[in-house]
Amino acid sequence: MSHKITSFIGILFLFNIFCAAAQKSDSSGRDTLTVWKLKSLYSLSGTQSSFVNWNAGGRNNISLIGNIRASADYNKAKWNWSSDATLAFGGIKYLDDVQGVDLQKTEDKIDLSSIVGMRISKRFLISLNSGFKTQFADGFTYPNDSVAVSKFMAPGYLNLALGTDYIKDANFSVFGSPFASKTTLVMDDSLSQLGAFGVEKGERIRHEFGAFVKLKWNSKLMKNIDMKSKIELFSNYLNNPENIDVNAELVFIFRVNSLFSATAQWNLVYDDDIKIRDKNGNIGPRTQFKSVLGIGISYKLENK
Repeated sequence: MSHKITSFIGILFLFNIFCAAAQKSDSSGRDTLTVWKLKSLYSLSGTQSSFVNWNAGGRNNISLIGNIRASADYNKAKWNWSSDATLAFGGIKYLDDVQGVDLQKTEDKIDLSSIVGMRISKRFLISLNSGFKTQFADGFTYPNDSVAVSKFMAPGYLNLALGTDYIKDANFSVFGSPFASKTTLVMDDSLSQLGAFGVEKGERIRHEFGAFVKLKWNSKLMKNIDMKSKIELFSNYLNNPENIDVNAELVFIFRVNSLFSATAQWNLVYDDDIKIRDKNGNIGPRTQFKSVLGIGISYKLENK
């Protein structure tokens, strides 16, 4: 695990050296740097609860979530290149002597994307879109913490698509492709043998070919309130094309000052190939939903 985290920290460290250098550059280098827009936001949020003779019940706990969002946008002449990285990890630790699970993961995300395009008009580009998603640590269906249901690169998702990109401005874009591939990776023997995440039993890789659409919309709603949203849709031409995979995210960032902020985040995922067991023991595809609310410290780097 340590080498995975170290690799990502190294990448982000280099990114922020570049970003900091951009902030401090003199006028002689400004023409070169104006084609790049670099941003990174670091946040750490948490809660702490303790109970003494509390009639309504409760368990003493502390929870923390760390989040890093970084972006790099290049725009010059006919070329546009936009890359985003989101890394998040967090958990809750129970601080009492009650039997059961005392440490649970509450957030775990590695989400990387990049799109490079050649402009064919003021707002339209022919673009190649790529994306990669996985997680840092093992995941469990609590209270059972002995059998992992997901791991690093199990699953991992790699998307490649060639299509048309409409960019209204830095905050709104729509990408559509009739030529897209989705590769599901399950690089763990036990999960592969179960046929998890849509791969054939015993296989580690599953390829799909279809159509892909991605919409990204960011907005400054008020002086201290930012909204970030995106939705990705994929239809597999070769198997049940009417069952569309959905991956959507909506984030609100409420900034108190330069160091303190609050966030509200919602995620929705639907993948017809992921079978989930419900509380009644029925197994099948399900709509997955997650919400995270937090308040904490944050720090932003950005070149102007």
